[in-house]
Amino acid sequence: MNYYIGIDGGGTKSHLVLTDENLNVIAENRGGPTNFLIIGKETVAKTIVDLINNTVKQAGINYDDIKGIFIGTTGAGRKNNADDLKNAIEQYAKSQGFTYYKLGVDSDARTALEGAFAGGPGSILIAGTGSIMFGKDANGNIHRIGGFGRWIGDEGSGFSIGRKGFIAVAKEFDGRGSETMLTKLLKSKYGIENSDILINKIYAENFDIASISQDVIECANRDDHVCQQILKEEATELFWHVVSSLKKLQLKELTISLIGSLLTNDNYYSKCFRDMTYKNLPQVTIADPIYNPAIGAVLMAKNL
Repeated sequence: MNYYIGIDGGGTKSHLVLTDENLNVIAENRGGPTNFLIIGKETVAKTIVDLINNTVKQAGINYDDIKGIFIGTTGAGRKNNADDLKNAIEQYAKSQGFTYYKLGVDSDARTALEGAFAGGPGSILIAGTGSIMFGKDANGNIHRIGGFGRWIGDEGSGFSIGRKGFIAVAKEFDGRGSETMLTKLLKSKYGIENSDILINKIYAENFDIASISQDVIECANRDDHVCQQILKEEATELFWHVVSSLKKLQLKELTISLIGSLLTNDNYYSKCFRDMTYKNLPQVTIADPIYNPAIGAVLMAKNL
């Protein structure tokens, strides 16, 4: 029997699936983060190799029967970065006495795209800590929109929403902005009760800015107009990602799949985006992904 391994990695965790050639899941495991641009490729290489080895042992199969391993992870969107991680994984595996038959590395967005449409054409819109849109046309050509990172992009992402939320709170502290429910919520949850504490949280304690996107959404769900305006602006940014995807793919009709809890959960933000899209782009259909990103990585492993 031939087996394949797919890994979906990100900034906080990783998800591995081991399947047979018919995509039947034999085993799955979860491990630590794999964003090697932040925590280093040597650390990530160890995380991945250990995750693979533990899963193979649990499944009780032989390494010789694994015909392909593919990893989709944050930070591997550029070929030189993907190659660096691939080399680090192979070197660490060799130091542990393992040699992988075929190994591939690409971005987590790429494997999510393969999973969402089972290898077929379509587009995915990801809104997590960052944001990006990937599309695949009928000829297999890949098109990318966004994904420029938090400093010059990531519109519509958790980081962008969180940043605007903090800006609204800072303005209220100064008396140059409207009152928002978010200020009281951040005080009760994180002890942020004045501008000095806010500045310290952001610049000294490296507070996870993206994490408060859920707080912004919660306040918007409770009719806070400041937070609702933030989410309308961010939903509009994601809407323009879809418009651009239509142009790049040169399609009269487009099916997109949404990835990330900001958009997949039922909330004010996801409703804003869906309503805007359905109202202005009747040629666009929003559909659930066929497979998860880890299975998408398996599909790419089979194509190695």
